[in-house]
Amino acid sequence: MLAFQASRPKGPLELVERPIPEAAPGMVRIKVDACGVCHSDWAIVQGAIPGTVFPRVPGHEVVGVIDACGPGVGRWKSGQRVGVGYNGGYDGECEACQRGDFFACASGQVTGATSDGGYAEYMLAPVSALSSIPAELTAIEAAPLMCAGLTTYNGLRRSGARAGDLVAVLGIGGLGHLAVQYAAKMGFRTVAVARGRDKEPLARGLGAHDYIDSDVADVAASLLALGGARIIAATATSARAMTSALAGLAVNGKLLVMGVPGDKLEVSPFLLFSGRRAIEGVNTGTAIDAADTLAFSLLAKVRPITEVFPFKRAPEAFQRMLSGARFRAVLDMNSAV
Repeated sequence: MLAFQASRPKGPLELVERPIPEAAPGMVRIKVDACGVCHSDWAIVQGAIPGTVFPRVPGHEVVGVIDACGPGVGRWKSGQRVGVGYNGGYDGECEACQRGDFFACASGQVTGATSDGGYAEYMLAPVSALSSIPAELTAIEAAPLMCAGLTTYNGLRRSGARAGDLVAVLGIGGLGHLAVQYAAKMGFRTVAVARGRDKEPLARGLGAHDYIDSDVADVAASLLALGGARIIAATATSARAMTSALAGLAVNGKLLVMGVPGDKLEVSPFLLFSGRRAIEGVNTGTAIDAADTLAFSLLAKVRPITEVFPFKRAPEAFQRMLSGARFRAVLDMNSAV
């Protein structure tokens, strides 16, 4: 089979030929149909994800078809369409798993980091990492939902916000364009926050009820003028933008960190305790969360906006992701051009 691998930390993606892997007990082999290109792939290639061993095939927004099952696989069968996200499986035995926090498994795997991912014609995955893909979703549509969609949907549905609450989405990019759709479909009063008036028509077309141009408006003051945000979904990878928006939280409001900034987030303790405000990190979720994301996306007609690349142009797609794809780059394994 063909695969793109990083042979060393910070190395380039190289096209290599490898043996097709055999499915071990509790594992399935997936013939990959599509794989999203996520910013976390860059962190993996940089060697920034603990447990990453090189050479490594990245890719954790995977959709494909099971073509072989190892012993003890159970309900999964050859021919089933499945997806695999960032969470590459868990042991079910550690304290975190026993408490139901499977995402925090002490020996948890990261698809495309601790195991090879979807920048390949075939990959292996444990059954605990598998999600069923609805027939109504194409592989190109479903792939970005396995991480970008999962992160935003799961974060919002677990946020404690109720229908009618004001939810601000900070940043209208790869995560944000999905967060706006989910927030609006969940019944939240959705405020999109981005730089420039040119993004307003897009934001409103995705479902936003209000728009704040952070280039000309004070984001916090604008949110307070609307009544204060119950939730700020911070999808932009800018700690400065998060800091400037924090004061726009209502009493008992919460900042959800969905995008991972490279710099430090500075917070006024007085701002937090004076209004019982909170900051919470959002982990993507596990396989069942991904299945829920796909089901809701199908029901509510939430879809990613994608730029599609044939598999052999994976390095180009990777660079396009880094420079700002509109809005999710996806590898199509079945396209030659």
